[in-house]
Amino acid sequence: MGISVGISPIPEKYCNYSCIYCQLGRTSHMSNKREEFFKLDDILDEFERYLKENPKFDVVTIVGEGEPTLYSRLGELIDGLKRLTEKPVAVITNGALLYDEEVRSQLCNSDIVLPSLDAYDEETFKRINRPCRGINFKMVLEGLMKFSQKYKGQLWIEIMIIKDMNDSTEDILRFKALLDKIEYDRLYINSPVRPPAESWVEQPSSKTIKMAVNILKGISIDALASKGFYSEDEDDYRAIISIIKRHPMNQHEISDFLSSRNCSNTIEIFKRLELDESVESINYKGYITYRLKKWMTIRQKDFEINK
Repeated sequence: MGISVGISPIPEKYCNYSCIYCQLGRTSHMSNKREEFFKLDDILDEFERYLKENPKFDVVTIVGEGEPTLYSRLGELIDGLKRLTEKPVAVITNGALLYDEEVRSQLCNSDIVLPSLDAYDEETFKRINRPCRGINFKMVLEGLMKFSQKYKGQLWIEIMIIKDMNDSTEDILRFKALLDKIEYDRLYINSPVRPPAESWVEQPSSKTIKMAVNILKGISIDALASKGFYSEDEDDYRAIISIIKRHPMNQHEISDFLSSRNCSNTIEIFKRLELDESVESINYKGYITYRLKKWMTIRQKDFEINK
């Protein structure tokens, strides 16, 4: 989608799934209750102030360090963002709450919705997504089907392919049977390239990814060229910390990011990351990936105090 301005309307790690491949680790607050975690006006006011800086971006993405459809005023948030910018508004979701008619209705004014579909039956659903109690695969699939029939925007589905979990030829053919029942515009094939929540999760082979792409007529995310990361913070170290709060980065991504900012002290910044007690470095598939140890920001502390 190009350069994205991310809007996160929920506290970190509030989700109705605890996916085995999640790059943010296991879900610490399992919930399927929709709430106005942060005041709608505060979010829109902050976005409006941000726009006064004339930032360059291609899309506004409602995303989360958890599941963004848990935000109870999602529809009003989408409408408010669209009043403030002509850029498209996208929502990245695990798709679990699409069984809820109110959620489907609230999403209808967005320009792009990107739901996940990592399973093809109840067994794989429980093994991979580990949903909150009360959510089953049938209701999630039927919700996605109903939404696809009503939604007028762009529906982009993403499937996370995991070795020995949902990557056999038979598995992919079962996905195809489901996708034939859904009206969508794009299909992305993903794999766990970053350190997952569970250490035993593995990437499928490149041959398997190609097989899935060919059968499902999808697009491999691994094959896409990325524009990289962006932060408006002028301090290089603070900029990296602000990014890895939401999206872990490996050593090559950090190096490229610093290079794009003409940083002259890259070695010192890596030393600071290694010494920073709030940052953990994980060696996964030969890549050193950096992410925050404690998923607590000032906003989440405020939320817990207010509660």
